[in-house]
Amino acid sequence: MSTPETKSQEAQAIRLTGVCKNYGDYQVLKSIDAEVRRGEVVVICGPSGSGKSTLIRTVNRLEEISSGSIEFEGQNIHAKMPSSQLNRLRSRIGFVFQSFNLFPHLSVVDNVSMSPIKVKGEAAQVARAKALALLDRVGLADKANSYPAQLSGGQQQRVAIARALAMEPPVMLFDEPTSALDPEMVGEVLSVMKNLASEGMTMLCVTHEMNFARDVADRIWFIDAGEILETGTPDEFFKNPRHPRAQRFLSDLRH
Repeated sequence: MSTPETKSQEAQAIRLTGVCKNYGDYQVLKSIDAEVRRGEVVVICGPSGSGKSTLIRTVNRLEEISSGSIEFEGQNIHAKMPSSQLNRLRSRIGFVFQSFNLFPHLSVVDNVSMSPIKVKGEAAQVARAKALALLDRVGLADKANSYPAQLSGGQQQRVAIARALAMEPPVMLFDEPTSALDPEMVGEVLSVMKNLASEGMTMLCVTHEMNFARDVADRIWFIDAGEILETGTPDEFFKNPRHPRAQRFLSDLRH
């Protein structure tokens, strides 16, 4: 019989406990305790240099932590494990970067289908069919045979999202996915992210797009100097921030 505690654990997609990250004597993350529940959209916001990108990169072990633990579906992703096991875990956590990181010598459809073929051993024909469906989902079906250099920045980022989705991950991480884009391209990427959220995808997003945070997030984590100083719903955070640093951050944004 499930206890309330086990039900709570089952509902967690990601759990961070006492997470610290140091670069030498400099502490980037300080005793982070937080959780992302299944189907939840969490936005991490805060001033530049506050540790947001470092935090999200620890979730799939692109950054090692100095102490603490990060559990994904009940497994400590920073425990000692063979690289093959780590790669399997990582393949279930989609990651979309600031820069698009597409392979310039591969067509769009090949960029999207490569990981399922190489990592999951999917038949090329099956992976290609899925890739075409995903490109349609992000509004780029007509660009399947184009190359990254032939696409705008917004289109490249939508391909990057399709590529992450091709591994069918239960969780998606976004690290400032619109920060490298011209302003007129931001909306097309945020639209895809909003659609994912509406479909129930578990998402953890670092972004400066406060309208997106207000409209789409279930919860907001406000971070500064490596600490989560405040968490709350968008309504709570934007209308009645409790921490003085969060109040100052929002005041600066408004002005």
